[in-house]
Amino acid sequence: MRLKRGLEQEGVETREMFSIYGRYTKGLATKEEMVLANKQFVEILKGLGVGVLLVLPFAPLTLPFVVKLGQRLGIDIIPSSFSDRED
Repeated sequence: MRLKRGLEQEGVETREMFSIYGRYTKGLATKEEMVLANKQFVEILKGLGVGVLLVLPFAPLTLPFVVKLGQRLGIDIIPSSFSDRED
C-alpha cells in the first residue's frame, strides 16, 4: 500500500510539474511555481537513481548500504513520497 500511495503521489506531482513547465514556456508561471516544479524534477532524478541501483546485482545488499551512506553524508537519495519523514 505504501508503494501504491507513493507512486500515486509522484504521478500527481509530476503531472503538475509538466503543467508548470508548460506554463513557463508561455511566460505564465510564477517563480514560486518554478521552485515547486524544480523540486519535483529533483525527486524524479532521485527515483531514477534508486531505480538504477535496483537493477544492479546484489541490490538487496547494496541499496540499504547506499541509503545509510547517504544519510551519514547528509544526502537524501529516497524520493520524498517514499520517505517515512514528513516535510
